[in-house]
Amino acid sequence: MNSFRHRHRSVIRLPAVALLITVAGCSSADDSASAAVPSPDHSVAKLCRNLDKVLPAKVDGESRDDPEPASALTAGWGSPAIILRCGVVQPPKMIDPKVAEGADPDAVAGGVNGVDWLMEEQGDGGYRFTTANREAYVEVRVPKGPDSSGVLIDLAPAIKKAIPEGIAD
Repeated sequence: MNSFRHRHRSVIRLPAVALLITVAGCSSADDSASAAVPSPDHSVAKLCRNLDKVLPAKVDGESRDDPEPASALTAGWGSPAIILRCGVVQPPKMIDPKVAEGADPDAVAGGVNGVDWLMEEQGDGGYRFTTANREAYVEVRVPKGPDSSGVLIDLAPAIKKAIPEGIAD
């Protein structure tokens, strides 16, 4: 009888252990950011791969920690992550005449260290910057908190080196 109870407990424990392993396998302690990978044409993708090779190891004091899925078209720094995506489509606000005239308070055009940007305030308090007057559009999302000017200053040399001035298709 004692042996029966022992076997019965083992059978009950086995599913409980399997459940714990399954739950542990599904949860993740990894706080990696994620970013949708753009799908530009071949010539823009080549520019983006060149940009990836010259991006700084640190941006605004934050170490590089690329988002998932891994791609030469995306990069990230810090947590919450500053996310760069290269080869994005032209933002609609970039061609909005209200932005050019300064009449849209949520989108402002400007330049930092030789790189022109469209700055759009996001609903969560962060900002989205998209390069202008370059052969590829590069988007940088800065979460609420960090000083975005430091981010753009740190990224400008790499963008100037890898993405020529011009008009993206």
